[in-house]
Amino acid sequence: MSSSTPPTNTSKLDRILADNQRDKEMGYRDKALKMYPHVCGRCAREFSGKRLSELTVHHRDHNHDNNPQDGSNWELLCLYCHDNEHSRYTDQQYFSEGSLGSPKIAKATHNPFAALAGLMKKED
Repeated sequence: MSSSTPPTNTSKLDRILADNQRDKEMGYRDKALKMYPHVCGRCAREFSGKRLSELTVHHRDHNHDNNPQDGSNWELLCLYCHDNEHSRYTDQQYFSEGSLGSPKIAKATHNPFAALAGLMKKED
């Protein structure tokens, strides 16, 4: 009874591990700051010096594990625009038609004022 396992693609695995190690040594934020001008991609404010810390890397597909070496999934956004982008994305996911996270709003079945007219007639 021999168990045959399919051969693994070690070159692809080696490349993934090497990319992961390089990312640890040089974070994607550092790469993005070297790659792109220090300008917010939404409001076009420029950042330099101490204010450079207010510039963040936004993942366009909202997947923080997707960090291609060419930076195609990144854009630099200021803190305010980055927060706004994530709020819009969260709202869109939550409130979109037919999404799993969309709230189920039950119709009201109770009318608290149904007997109000009868109560007012009793007082008269």
